[in-house]
Amino acid sequence: MSATAASLVSYGSDSDSENESNLNTDVEKVDLADPDAMAHLKPLKSIPTMSVAVLNSAPEVAVKEAVETGTHLDPSLKEVTYNPTFETMFAPEFGPINPFKSQQMAAPRNMLSGYAEPAHLNDFMFEQQRRTFSTYGYALDPSVDTHQVSCSSYIGAVDEAEKNKGLTVFESGQKKSEKRKKIKGGEAGEIDNFLGPWAKYIDEKDGAKPSEEEQKELDEIIAKRQKKGKNEEDAPAEEKTILHVKDMYDYQGRSYLHVPQDVGINLRSADAPDKCYLPKKQIHVWSGHTKGVSAIRLFPSSGHLLLSSSMDCKIKLWEVYGERRCIRTFIGHSKAVRDICFNNTGTQFLSAAYDRYLKLWDTETGQCISRFTNRKVPYCVKFNPDEDKQSLFVAGMSDKKIVQWDIRTGEVVQEYDRHLGAVNTITFVDENRRFVSTSDDKSLRVWEWDIPVDFKYIAEPSMHSMPAVTLSPNGKWLACQSMDNQILIFGAQNRFRLNKKKVFKGHMVAGYACQVDFSPDMSYVVSGDADGKLNIWDWKTTKLYHRIKAHDKVCISALWHPHETSKVITCGWDGQIKLWD
Repeated sequence: MSATAASLVSYGSDSDSENESNLNTDVEKVDLADPDAMAHLKPLKSIPTMSVAVLNSAPEVAVKEAVETGTHLDPSLKEVTYNPTFETMFAPEFGPINPFKSQQMAAPRNMLSGYAEPAHLNDFMFEQQRRTFSTYGYALDPSVDTHQVSCSSYIGAVDEAEKNKGLTVFESGQKKSEKRKKIKGGEAGEIDNFLGPWAKYIDEKDGAKPSEEEQKELDEIIAKRQKKGKNEEDAPAEEKTILHVKDMYDYQGRSYLHVPQDVGINLRSADAPDKCYLPKKQIHVWSGHTKGVSAIRLFPSSGHLLLSSSMDCKIKLWEVYGERRCIRTFIGHSKAVRDICFNNTGTQFLSAAYDRYLKLWDTETGQCISRFTNRKVPYCVKFNPDEDKQSLFVAGMSDKKIVQWDIRTGEVVQEYDRHLGAVNTITFVDENRRFVSTSDDKSLRVWEWDIPVDFKYIAEPSMHSMPAVTLSPNGKWLACQSMDNQILIFGAQNRFRLNKKKVFKGHMVAGYACQVDFSPDMSYVVSGDADGKLNIWDWKTTKLYHRIKAHDKVCISALWHPHETSKVITCGWDGQIKLWD
């Protein structure tokens, strides 16, 4: 290095050190976060021009022009070696230039369409003005002070605003101040036609009155309701009977209860047929009921007569063989008949109806022997099948009780009150020592006769209501029509366990108490369904073998004749009873 170059370097280093010492003595170090320290800053002496080199050694982010002009500060700086102005200190931060920045991106956005300034406005006021604008076409101008409202303070249909006097949708109509014209002071009693806070104005028009015809109809309806409301003892309907055949007795003096012996099979034998077959076609229709048929029962042991109850309040007795005529009609209920039950010999039967009466009838003469009621609707009725207890019967009622009556005295002798819903069925099992009941409470209870506490209670969370139950011919099984569209089989001896292997599905019965039955040889199970079809399953495999369209409406019951190989009787809500073979 030459002498001149060396001297220049030493001069530069001397001047640099001298400038640095001057700066260090004159400049105060300031904490930028402390506002008090900022307030007491002394004005700086002018910085020599050579000190630019010193400042230029600040972090590379700072822009040269910005430092020279003193307009911007690098936000990452912790201390400043000169005294910046307030504007410089609080100027917006600048980063590197975004080459892709558009004009839209430059503007701040807080919603899809741009930037919305926060406005302090009551939700109700906003909604009121919005609805007024959509209804009347005008609204208050939000930029105008609401306390100084004039025609110019509206936007939209200003003429309409003038016409309506600026009324909003919530203030339409006559103003209250105009409605209540005062005479003297401010007392309520001194206001014209004012009868109190809850009274109408005298000059207000009354509401629309019904015409004379409408008034008559209203009076009739009110009278009916009042009649219903009275808890008067409804007198039982008058009983009468109609015999439809010419002669009640034949040439030997035998009535129609006598079992015929010329029908090709022995109806008196207790033996069931050896093998049963599927019914294929309809061979007869018994029609006579004007409304849906609710239940059908075959004459005990022989099955040569058929008893049917209907929603037309009548009970009819039909021939199963021969001409298949309607023999007798029993009339004595004022409402639909729900259930019927023969005694062991078939000489008498019980009927239960929605008029809250149970009636005992003589099958041969059609006479009503006695009536029973406890002011509740009976849903099912059964004679005790024991020969020595034929004077006793039980009925499942709508008030959750099973009531036991004695025919001889006409009095209630026992009440079984454990169910939590209306009782739907009663079925005697175990040589009639016990009976099984099902209810709307989705349970199955087993009772000892004459003991009002159930000894067995079956209820699972998965169980549905079972409004139809049938005992199998061999007395071992109970077939229960479950409301989840399947037939469940329970053991009818000792344990009453559900047989999970035997579940019969494939029909629609939800909401209807479709009666189930077995073929006499226990090879088939039959049931109606909600579509009016007759369904036949195989007992062993539980397969749905056959389905016949039997009725136009619900097929509510299906009975397999106990002495026939393939005769099935069905009834439906179309008012017809059909025989299939």
